[in-house]
Amino acid sequence: MDVKATLQQLSEAHGVSGYEDEVRTLIAEQMRPLTDEVRTDALGNVIGLRRGEVAQGKGPSVMLAAHMDEIGLIVTGVEKGFIRFTTVGGFDDRVLLGQEVVVHGRRPLPGVIGHRPPHVLPPATREKVIPLEDLLIDVGLPAEEVASLVRPGDLITIRRPFIELKNELVAGKAFDDRACVAVILACLENLQGMRHAWDVYAVATVQEEVGLKGAMTSTFAITPTVGIALDVTFGNQPGVNEAETMEVGKGPAIALGPNIHPAIFERLEETAKAQEIPYQVDPIPAASGTDAWAMQVTRAGIPTGLVSIPLRNMHTSVETLSLRDIRRAGRLLAHFIASLDDTFLEALKME
Repeated sequence: MDVKATLQQLSEAHGVSGYEDEVRTLIAEQMRPLTDEVRTDALGNVIGLRRGEVAQGKGPSVMLAAHMDEIGLIVTGVEKGFIRFTTVGGFDDRVLLGQEVVVHGRRPLPGVIGHRPPHVLPPATREKVIPLEDLLIDVGLPAEEVASLVRPGDLITIRRPFIELKNELVAGKAFDDRACVAVILACLENLQGMRHAWDVYAVATVQEEVGLKGAMTSTFAITPTVGIALDVTFGNQPGVNEAETMEVGKGPAIALGPNIHPAIFERLEETAKAQEIPYQVDPIPAASGTDAWAMQVTRAGIPTGLVSIPLRNMHTSVETLSLRDIRRAGRLLAHFIASLDDTFLEALKME
């Protein structure tokens, strides 16, 4: 698997929370050769099943979950040929001005987010962040044509090509969390040459950015023996507290805390050491805010782990990470899955 090419495809695809159709189709196509079956559930989660040698749908199973949705924008109105909008998910208003976008109206329209130039602003407002309600999208068409092509409720995505940096670092949009969809695909590819007893459910979840909804429904339906969420975590960069970040390029982060089953953390760490895979420990003192939280508290509770990819510039159009960390995480998960047996079932019991 070409991790860089796969991540580029996933990043450049569109799929705002609740409207993941384009990226969902792409993921299902990529998952089919690596699994025994692929289906899409009622909420839109893509669920691939790779059967184990023992379970065969009737025994222990492990579920991998990474969300495919991205933060985006939505049209709220059209004013004199310019488009008003608001956010879907947790966008940082400070990074919106000047962005290129695609307005998904009656046909896709390239546009730019603009505002009055600073020369005509009152002095008191020139140094302040422009409020979201004052930003406008210009698609370069006459007012009457914009009104015929765009209506409230149409989606808007950031237009950002995948950027290759030095030292196997890359930047782009929606790496949160399509980088971890790539991790799942890398894991499945690694498993092609390995034996594993447990069934493996590979799930690309929807609507994580607006409330972990896809993880809730898919975990409830699958009821796995073990759940592993894959997400991004804050990467190191100037101005960010070192205690709250992981180093980009130094391996995936294995979470530890009340959201995480201790036996799963221990087995992931043991596996990383045994396979000489660089890793980092990410202490999370409360609910992680990821699919791991939804998985852990589904039904009567699911023993859950969390593996993360360090990411700089989170929730911007230039999220930055290391391709090495994706490959390492995929290998870690494959060896973890291959290690699962009846002895591990006993270790999961909270007695």
